[in-house]
Amino acid sequence: MPDYRIIIDLSDRRLYLLDNNIVVRAYPVGIGRMVTQTPHGEFTIVNKQPNPGGPFGAFWMGLSKPSYGIHGTNDPSSIGGEVSHGCIRMYNHDVLELQSLVPIGTRVTIRP
Repeated sequence: MPDYRIIIDLSDRRLYLLDNNIVVRAYPVGIGRMVTQTPHGEFTIVNKQPNPGGPFGAFWMGLSKPSYGIHGTNDPSSIGGEVSHGCIRMYNHDVLELQSLVPIGTRVTIRP
């Protein structure tokens, strides 16, 4: 049984999926702008929604910090930049792969 957790490193703009503390996947991400920075800390995935529409792309995974999540995008050119209102933005194919692996309750660490 996998023991997944997610670490998001804002400095290198990557999301890491770990299984038993071993990195098994790494994805490029877009993060919050200077004025709407991505929060740091320990969170969990509390809900999942396919096809949320608009700027949220193909999938939404809500975090335990209300109004923040990990989601796809309708603007793939934004990945790698400081572009969001604080959410973690992923390519649609990446967020679909990630959501298929991690259950609700998965731990998410966001570090500067």
